[in-house]
Amino acid sequence: MRQHLWSGVLFGIGLMVIIDEVIFHQLLQWHHFYDRDTTGFGILTDGLLTSFGFFAAVFGLFLFADLRRKVHIHWIKWSGSVCLGAGGFQLFDGIVSHKLLQIHQIRYGVDILPYDLAWNIFAVVLLIAGAIMLKRTSFSREAN
Repeated sequence: MRQHLWSGVLFGIGLMVIIDEVIFHQLLQWHHFYDRDTTGFGILTDGLLTSFGFFAAVFGLFLFADLRRKVHIHWIKWSGSVCLGAGGFQLFDGIVSHKLLQIHQIRYGVDILPYDLAWNIFAVVLLIAGAIMLKRTSFSREAN
């Protein structure tokens, strides 16, 4: 069951990194991963973060493929783990990157409070959804 957890968490982290990078960094161009230097350096850090997200997602999928080959996939447990990984990354980004380290903000030149609230509340919703799914699977396992 530990492989369900790690596979989902790594895939969730990678998925959220890639979504963040593609939507907020590339398409909307609201910020770079590190905005306290030149634009070129910001783009370099975006590439490094995208690479990290890609490798996390691929490694999570390799674990998933191995899991699928060995045992029956428990989809709710895996999906809950994906939510935990995605929400965990998003909350880490929202609190540590945005507020504590201040390496970038979600947007510049606007009131960021609504953006921060939306970002962090969505992260908490993902974490709660993941925890509920994992708790549900532990109850169903105990009942069997």
